[in-house]
Amino acid sequence: MARRVDATAAGTAVLAQADLILDWLSTQPPSAWRVPSALPGWNLAELAGHIGMALGTVSRALGRPSPEAPITVDRYLRGYAGAATEIQDWAIDSAAGRGPDEILAAVYAERADAARAVADPPVTRAVQAARGPISPGDFLVTRAVEMVVHADDLSRSLPDRDPVPLDRTALRIATQALADVLAARAPGRSLELRVPPYAAVQCVQGPRHTRGTPPNVVETDPVTWVRLAAGRLSWDRATAGPAVHASGERADLGPWLPLF
Repeated sequence: MARRVDATAAGTAVLAQADLILDWLSTQPPSAWRVPSALPGWNLAELAGHIGMALGTVSRALGRPSPEAPITVDRYLRGYAGAATEIQDWAIDSAAGRGPDEILAAVYAERADAARAVADPPVTRAVQAARGPISPGDFLVTRAVEMVVHADDLSRSLPDRDPVPLDRTALRIATQALADVLAARAPGRSLELRVPPYAAVQCVQGPRHTRGTPPNVVETDPVTWVRLAAGRLSWDRATAGPAVHASGERADLGPWLPLF
């Protein structure tokens, strides 16, 4: 079962990670904004604009209570794949003809709107977000995932520069949420995913262990796990290096990755 996250705590983490992104973007020279990003088909300016859009959804969603039953974080993230082309087209169009200062000002404005919404989150079972009705806390968890993933995208886009710092709470929320999504999609007790110090979940059908060390274990660090879950790093490439330790005949997460 996915863990519950307090909406105020999740919102605070979203804003903290957004501030670190904004601080980093504000130090980049204009020439850096037009270089290709780590995301194929996007440049840095388009990625920055998308981050502003993701922040903008906070005030819009929290301002729309929904009478419908909320969907899970897992189901919400499933909606990303079908909207990928639309999201990219919007990012490209929104950045066209705009300079870094204009894009940055827009992201700051969306951050300010998000802060006002997070300061007084709605007391409602669900809000209407882009991918469906979802609880306010879970929606803000998806925003924390977005901020962490895209902070890392920015860092990988300019590898010769200092990376965007990752807020510890935002990284923890994203790590735990994505581990819970894996457990929901690959239910079972035969494999344990460990992402110290933030998460450990059991998943994958097969023989169940009852005590001691499970027969199948995958262990990695939080940033590597986020990259795997978000499709920024392939399972084969990850397991070929030292960042992922996989032991046991069922210690293969390749069939379930990426998660979105």
